[in-house]
Amino acid sequence: MKKALLASAVAFAAPTMALADCGEVSITEMNWDSSAVVTYVSKFLMEQGYGCTVTTVPSATVTSLASVSETGKPDIVTELWINGTPAYGELSEAGRIVTLGDVLSDGGVEGWWVPTYLVEEHPELATLEGVKANPELLDNRFHNCPDGWGCKNTNTALTQAAGLADDGYEIFQHGSGETMAASIAAAFENQEPWLGYYWAPTSVLGKYDMTMVDLGEYNEEIHTCNSNPECEEVGLSSYPVGPVKTVVTTTFQDENPEIAEMMSKVSFTNNQMGEVLAWKEENNASAEEAAVYFITNNSDVWSQWLNEEAATNLAGLIQ
Repeated sequence: MKKALLASAVAFAAPTMALADCGEVSITEMNWDSSAVVTYVSKFLMEQGYGCTVTTVPSATVTSLASVSETGKPDIVTELWINGTPAYGELSEAGRIVTLGDVLSDGGVEGWWVPTYLVEEHPELATLEGVKANPELLDNRFHNCPDGWGCKNTNTALTQAAGLADDGYEIFQHGSGETMAASIAAAFENQEPWLGYYWAPTSVLGKYDMTMVDLGEYNEEIHTCNSNPECEEVGLSSYPVGPVKTVVTTTFQDENPEIAEMMSKVSFTNNQMGEVLAWKEENNASAEEAAVYFITNNSDVWSQWLNEEAATNLAGLIQ
């Protein structure tokens, strides 16, 4: 059924007139779900709307920028989380890449979360003070990240600064991201307590209604220290919102201004992406199938990204 959806969308979008040939385009397919969805939505629009021949390049943040630095390819790097990515600043300052826009309009969001059904019953749980005062309402447990994840160090520092152990909490370290996600699913299934770290956009926060705990103002110095396991001056700070960008090589922007213009408008809210990722998980779908799901259900969003000619080419899918 999913393959039929994909095939029918392509057939339905195919214009009766020949498409202009924009040439060959290479775009990253980062190794996490939301980025892959962005890639396949963009690929579909470039191919069906602009007549491009698009190659996806399996990649990750560091390797994609290393490739751009060494070879000038791929042309498009999307869902680039630029916090803690020195190569991004270096390539920007050297004029090798151009930042087009925020592919996640809300940015990447991290924090401590509690199920909204608990906050509706106990509004104080949306604050750190309420969390500290009511461990019994949260099963006396804080769910932390696995070893090897940067958030494990940050959360360890935050729980120490907040004194959660002194308040009666067990700081439970998960063995994998899968067990973290499973613990949230189990809590929702049984309407039970849960407190811990998570991030968005993800299928988990797309599927389950969670409320972020207010940890106070973001303080860059404190957050930097908290992220370093060797730093002893830990303190309380919210997580920063992480800028998540689409960038292209300067050469590509100069040679393909219409495609660069479209990619500058490709942008998803965390709610939009979370909903797509939840559908993907529930349907055991591929990233390409999830992209088609987004395209077939959100024409009011992506139609605003296109120029007039591309909109005409894709008119069959625009409702």
